[in-house]
Amino acid sequence: MRKLLMISLLCILCGAAQAQKIKIKTGIEVLKEQNFKCLEGKRVGLITNPTGVDNQMKSTIDILHEAPNVNLVALYGPEHGVRGDVHAGDHVTDITDATTGLPVYSLYGKTRKATPEMLKDVDVLVYDIQDNGCRSFTYISTMGLAMEAAAENNKELIVLDRPNPLGGLKIEGNLVEDDCVSFVSQFKIPYVYGLTCGELALMLNAEKMLKDGKQCKLQVVKMKGWKRKMDYVQTGLQWVPSSPHIPHTHSSFFYPVSGILGELGYMSIGVGYTIPFQMFAAPWVEAEKLAKNLNALNVPGIVFRPMYLKPFYSVGKGELLQGVQVHILDVQKAPLSDIQFLVMQEVAALYPDRAVFDHADKKRFRMFDLVCGSKQIRERFTKTNRWEDIRDYWYKDVEDFRQLSKKYYLYK
Repeated sequence: MRKLLMISLLCILCGAAQAQKIKIKTGIEVLKEQNFKCLEGKRVGLITNPTGVDNQMKSTIDILHEAPNVNLVALYGPEHGVRGDVHAGDHVTDITDATTGLPVYSLYGKTRKATPEMLKDVDVLVYDIQDNGCRSFTYISTMGLAMEAAAENNKELIVLDRPNPLGGLKIEGNLVEDDCVSFVSQFKIPYVYGLTCGELALMLNAEKMLKDGKQCKLQVVKMKGWKRKMDYVQTGLQWVPSSPHIPHTHSSFFYPVSGILGELGYMSIGVGYTIPFQMFAAPWVEAEKLAKNLNALNVPGIVFRPMYLKPFYSVGKGELLQGVQVHILDVQKAPLSDIQFLVMQEVAALYPDRAVFDHADKKRFRMFDLVCGSKQIRERFTKTNRWEDIRDYWYKDVEDFRQLSKKYYLYK
């Protein structure tokens, strides 16, 4: 009997190990396999943060610093900093990295594009940051501005590719319009764009989407084993928080679910509680009623559960709130970005005096527009507070972008 129990336990452990098996090699893994050949004889600058790790969780900073045939001379920090020790939105300062002694230049402070002075001692910039697949997450803006700086200063740029956590098939949202180009919508791409950072870099470069049509000398170190249908969970890779409120493997699934509405500070979206971006709540909401209305919409791949909470900080701090938790049953079927607009619709139906654009702080409308990439979303929604008033506009560019972006696919 004891032997059978031991065998059963071993089977369970083996099954768990199999489920966690890493199925892909990221760009840094492939670069290691190539013995860093593309960096030999060059002075290297590295743009990275804590998500830049190999499959054994070793930092790309340390890997390049220790490689005998790599001359790593400078580090460049995006939002949150090279070591991830800066809060969202706070400026990153120029410092010296305590571990390597290398200079760290800020790309999220006085300047967001590397200056000639920052680049004078490097020949090639290497970019290794895990994105979250959503346009308003600022790392791809940093990548694009680095490409512009490389072009302006005659430097090479190498992208070490990583998975799009949402997979490579999902595209949602309109293209950014001229009056809404900003650091949270730097390029004219959809809100959810369905490309890896390497594929996106190739498209930005070839389609002359950088400022003034600039093009840099670009190389992408491809992953091995990644497929477009894979979300991040399916890669088997460990997740390193890409920002303080994207803590888990599945967190990127929820960022486009609530991030746009979150810009208004109108409801809690879980930032300040234990499930950031996974919920919607306010002191005037009746949880059961809102959940019932939302579930009646039969959103593919989604279930809404009534919930009650008291946030620890941010919106609703210390207040008893009611609302819904969003449960994603099928990330590929779920229309992620639609959900916040459907919540806004049902809130207006249940509580007409709480309609979002009548009640939210008007000073925050501009950031809402920038993240949407268009003022049209807010202006059209305000008319009757119905998702159907903006659905066609939100999706008007998707198929054209899908056809364009296919030219730059590196993976099937």
